[in-house]
Amino acid sequence: MKELTQPDLKVFYDAVTERMIRYAKIETTSDPLKGSYPTSVKQYELAMILYDELGKIGIPARHLDDKNYVVYAWIPSNTERNSESLGLIAHMDTAPDASGKDVKPWVLKGYGGGDIVLNKEKDIVMKSSDYPVLNRYLGQDLILTDGTTLLGGDDKASIASIMTLAEYLLENPDIPHGQISIAFTPDEEVGGLARDLDIDLFGSDTAYTLDGDHLGYYFDETFNASEAVIRIKGRSVHTGTAKGIMINAVDIASDLMKSLPEEEKPQYTEGTDGFYHLISCNASCEEAEIRLIIRDFDRDSFKAREEFIGSIVHDLRTRYGDFIEYEIIPQYSNMKEVVSKYPYLTERLKNAIEDAGIDPVSEPFRGGTDGSALSFRGLPCPNLSAGYENAHGRFEFVSIQSMVKNVEILLHLIDRFVH
Repeated sequence: MKELTQPDLKVFYDAVTERMIRYAKIETTSDPLKGSYPTSVKQYELAMILYDELGKIGIPARHLDDKNYVVYAWIPSNTERNSESLGLIAHMDTAPDASGKDVKPWVLKGYGGGDIVLNKEKDIVMKSSDYPVLNRYLGQDLILTDGTTLLGGDDKASIASIMTLAEYLLENPDIPHGQISIAFTPDEEVGGLARDLDIDLFGSDTAYTLDGDHLGYYFDETFNASEAVIRIKGRSVHTGTAKGIMINAVDIASDLMKSLPEEEKPQYTEGTDGFYHLISCNASCEEAEIRLIIRDFDRDSFKAREEFIGSIVHDLRTRYGDFIEYEIIPQYSNMKEVVSKYPYLTERLKNAIEDAGIDPVSEPFRGGTDGSALSFRGLPCPNLSAGYENAHGRFEFVSIQSMVKNVEILLHLIDRFVH
C-alpha cells in the first residue's frame, strides 16, 4: 500500500546541501589507537551542533549523552491508526584513513563527464579512468573536496538526509507516522559500533542504519570480523657474537606474514570471499607487534580463519621457541543471522526504494555497520546506503540528488510502518 503523496523534492535540495557542507567542515576523525571510547573529543562538537539543531527544527524530545557522545531524538506518533515505531541511525565520525581536518567542500553543478580538477594549485585531479563510478553521476551535482582531505559523506550524508526528513515531518504534521527514534553515534569507523547506544532509551523495536555507498543500495548481510594481535619477543646481541644467541623478532614477524595466503587479501578478493588484511607491523630485533583483521561471511569459515592464525603461531613457536603470544579480538558478526528472522524489515526497505522510483540493489556488504552490532544486541537493523562514493579517501564525493532521494526513500519507509 502506497499512500504517501509524492513530495516536491526541490524542497530537500537546499537543505541537504547546506547541511552536508556545514557538517563536513567539522573535524570528527575517530582514533583507532585510543583504546577507549569515545576515541576523540572532536566528535563532541558535531554532537552538540546536532543536538541544538534538533531543538531548532522543533523536535519535541531529545537527549545528548555527554559521556558517550550519543545524540538521541524522538518524534512521537501522530496517528490513531495502527503504527510501529521506527529507528534511524547514522554515525558522526569519519575514518582515520585520510585527514578530516580543514575539509573544504565545494559543489560541482551538472557534472559533464571526464576528469575533475579538485585542486589546480596542487595538481590534484580525480581521473574518470581511475574512478569509473563517476559515469553514474552525469548531469548531477556533486559535493567534492579540494583533494587534500576526505569529505566525510561517510556518514554525514546520512545525517543530512535524516535531519532534513525530521524537519519536513515536523513542518508537515498531516503525514501520518508512528514514533520515530533517531540516534547519531560516534566511532563507527574504529569499531565503536554504537556500543554505548542505550537501546531502551532509544525506544524502538527495530531500526535502520544509513551507511554505505551508492543510491538504492541496501543490505542485510555483513562480514563476521575480528582482529588478531601477535606479539613477538626477540633477543638482541652484538652481531659479531650473535650466533646461537640472537632471536630476531623482525625475522619471525616476516615469516608470519609470509604464511598468510597471498590470494586471500582484500586486493585480490570480492563478493563473498573472505580475507586476511595486515593492518600494521612494528618490529625491531627485540620485539615486534603485528595486527591484522580477519573477515568472512560464513560463520564456520570465519572460525577456521581464526584457527588458522593460531596454527601459524603454533608453528612459529615450534621453530623459534615460546617467544610469541597472540590474541583474537572479536569485532562484529554477520547481521544476517539476526535480520533474517525479521524478513519484513528488508522487504519494506526494498519496497520504499522502489516507491521512490529506484531499482533496489543488494549484495553482501564487505564491511560492517553499527547495525551489525546492534542486531546482536537485540535491535534488528538492516542498512540503507547514504549515497556517497570513494569513502575514506581524498576522492570521496556525494551526489546532492542522492541525498535528496534518500529523504524520499525514508518518507516511503515511514509510510510502510503505518497500517
